[in-house]
Amino acid sequence: MEFNEKLQQLRKQRGLTQEELAEMLYVSRTAVSKWESGRGTPSIDSLKAIATFFHVTIDQLLSGEELLTLAQEDRQQSQRHLRDLVYGLLDVSCALLLFLPFFAQEGNGTVRAVSLLSLAGVSVFLKAACWAVTVGMVAVGLMTLALQNCSKAFWLCSKDVLSLGLNTAAVLLMIIGRQPYAAAYLFAFLVIKGLLLLKKP
Repeated sequence: MEFNEKLQQLRKQRGLTQEELAEMLYVSRTAVSKWESGRGTPSIDSLKAIATFFHVTIDQLLSGEELLTLAQEDRQQSQRHLRDLVYGLLDVSCALLLFLPFFAQEGNGTVRAVSLLSLAGVSVFLKAACWAVTVGMVAVGLMTLALQNCSKAFWLCSKDVLSLGLNTAAVLLMIIGRQPYAAAYLFAFLVIKGLLLLKKP
């Protein structure tokens, strides 16, 4: 017997509706409906709650194959959350470019290290581009952190591309603008993201 059939049987033995079971498990009725129709599988935490509520073991709820599939899905989701967390924090850390002296500014025959906020004496285009990529990366980082549980296909497909694309553009911009410290700082982020992407589930 599959999990969805076992869950339906256990619920009916207790004389509960899907809505009542959902309230007991602190999930939506839609979630219970998906589980019982076989269109979805509960998370590990929800499985523990179901097992506890019905006084059965997780092994009794799931077949060996279902348990392996669930464990694999749970591991992949944990890896995705970790990657999103790291990507988000790295992108938000680009805000430090605004305050720390990563930029070289020439003046009176000397070169001073200044922050992006204090940067002067460079082309308007370069300064505007630096601001654009910095603000863009911080915005993408904040969205990545805020939308970690978002399951919209567009966001899932585009968040990594946005982060990596802006990061790459920022590194190239700093190299073209002859800002080696800012370029090295951003390149380090790009390397970390690339390594995490190689482990993508």
